[in-house]
Amino acid sequence: MTVSTLTIRPYAGEADLPRLVAIFNAVAEADGLHDRRSVEQLAAWYATPTAHLDPGRDILVAEEDGRPIGYGRHSWVDTTDGLREHRVFVFAVPDRRDALEPLMNALEARVAEAAAEQDAAGPDGAAGRRRVLGTFVPDTQAWRKDAFTRRGYAPVRWGFEMVRPNLDAIEVPPLPDGLELRPVEGRAGLRRLWDADVEAFRDHWGGFDDSDEAFEAWLAEPDLDPSLCVVAWDGDEIAGAVINAINAHENGLIGQQRGWLDSVFVRRPWRRRGLAAALVARSLVLLRERGLDSAVLGVDAENPTGALGVYERAGFAVVSRDVNLRRPWPPEGMDR
Repeated sequence: MTVSTLTIRPYAGEADLPRLVAIFNAVAEADGLHDRRSVEQLAAWYATPTAHLDPGRDILVAEEDGRPIGYGRHSWVDTTDGLREHRVFVFAVPDRRDALEPLMNALEARVAEAAAEQDAAGPDGAAGRRRVLGTFVPDTQAWRKDAFTRRGYAPVRWGFEMVRPNLDAIEVPPLPDGLELRPVEGRAGLRRLWDADVEAFRDHWGGFDDSDEAFEAWLAEPDLDPSLCVVAWDGDEIAGAVINAINAHENGLIGQQRGWLDSVFVRRPWRRRGLAAALVARSLVLLRERGLDSAVLGVDAENPTGALGVYERAGFAVVSRDVNLRRPWPPEGMDR
């Protein structure tokens, strides 16, 4: 087979979800990664078009003779370092990694289209921000990393995946004075938790979609369980929280029982008082009570709030590294 027989087509909606999941999980298994996806997860993420990602235009599928062999995705965010980053991700089954190049070509054409539409919107388009292309890749996936570096992407930042290999002997420090743990209740409570999380991460490198549509997608995630959220309150204000998750589908596929500390945050007025350590420890106890035997989280290697040290003291250790890559846009010689 040659690349010349390969075709790139738009995402076809729900019918494509099992195919995308199969591709992602095949890649992860071949590369020894633990991450797995489910149809329900992708359905929540891609159910509704947003200003940042329109599945019908921003997801592309590579096929050969009717067999999906890869896919790619484009989205954009305004980053905390003042850029508009058009993010590009590509995946291809292990025996057809040659699909990456045509997928990346098609995705860059989509970036050009999206950028032109934003510019045509006038002052509210790109809000005067310089554009870049961006992605992130596990360091161990050299074949994906190399596909980007050949196109001029360069490392700009690293992130760590950290694991606590057991949930034994958890030291639980006291909560700072004046704070108490209370659950979040109902949709309104989850919205307050979402908004507090968004505010806290304004201080962190990178960017994310904090739109109302993104909140709705989060509510629809199959692993969202409000009873797993450990939330510290100062009166009527959320001071900080850990949003924990149990991905039962992933655990079943990889044969482990681990929980995710999906988001750990403390809002600025309550930092430097030991709150993060107290919340992380209580999260580990909660996960143990739910029958899990290990925990995992991700962290920016240069996190400005000292999170890496908090996690190390809580028994986590770095097991892998992701690299964030960027490239200027538009490419040299292309009109903006």
